[in-house]
Amino acid sequence: MPSRSDPDPERSFQARFHHRWNHLQDRHVRALAWLLCSPDLLDWRAPQWQGKIAHLAPEPEIADWLTALDRAPQSLHAYLELHPRTRLGRYAEKLMAFYFHQRGMLVAHSVQVQDDRHTTIGEFDFLLRDGTALAHWEFATKFYLLQTSAEHAPGYFMGPSLADMLNTKVRKILERQLALGRHPAAQSHLPQALAGAQALIKGWLFYHAGLVPEMPSAGLSMDHCRGFWCTLEETDELTEEQYVLLPRLDWLAPARVPLADCLDRSGLQQALMAYFRINSTPVLVAQLNPQCDAALETARGFVVPNDWQRRAHERIATLEHSD
Repeated sequence: MPSRSDPDPERSFQARFHHRWNHLQDRHVRALAWLLCSPDLLDWRAPQWQGKIAHLAPEPEIADWLTALDRAPQSLHAYLELHPRTRLGRYAEKLMAFYFHQRGMLVAHSVQVQDDRHTTIGEFDFLLRDGTALAHWEFATKFYLLQTSAEHAPGYFMGPSLADMLNTKVRKILERQLALGRHPAAQSHLPQALAGAQALIKGWLFYHAGLVPEMPSAGLSMDHCRGFWCTLEETDELTEEQYVLLPRLDWLAPARVPLADCLDRSGLQQALMAYFRINSTPVLVAQLNPQCDAALETARGFVVPNDWQRRAHERIATLEHSD
């Protein structure tokens, strides 16, 4: 299945990432490089966001810093405190917290706010030093599949597990989570008044067969990271020779995979059949180009169960009714 979201493979995000960062060997440093240097999911300049979307400006010295960290990543590994049940969102937050800490910006991370009855009101993802000012940043790394139909045009970006939608998630962040600093219970957690609150949102968006429709008013970054999605039945149309099923903590940066871990098309089909015998959630697959010492991701896509679209329509109706 050719991906038409990037018709020229040499200009795809994966190709650009590998060109700049393929010297990084540590998987966690590569994930951090993606968080710091990948395109934002939302266009921070779009008027509908009203200046509430944060943007990481490029730092000239970031390449040297990441290269040095890759040579001695022990401090990063210790900071991450990984365990088998680490959630992807928590993993990404810890990577960003490490970066903010190393850059002297981090005041506090994951600060829970409770009222007098010890009921949790919310949580500050990051309190950051911006010169002499204090800023509140919410942070999210999200993966959504565009689900379209005649009844739902231009469509909805659904999470792979159908737990949420992009539009409702963004609205919750901008309208509720960024307002936490104004709550009376939050004041004791703030060393000084907040100068502002913004949300940094990273992620990948996935389109059926890689076909990206025109969505000029959606507020998405023009160059956001993207991939394809297809049903299990449609995987017969995949044409690459090498693949890998990506574990959840490897969803951030384009994959760099040992040659021994690559699957051919037959091996991919067997792995997918085994996966869907015990799972009903989509699985992320990377297409690979073998090099001399490793295989590099050229494209990625979610393979979804054959009934995923039906369940997505039902979930959209439920979420719209409860909204």
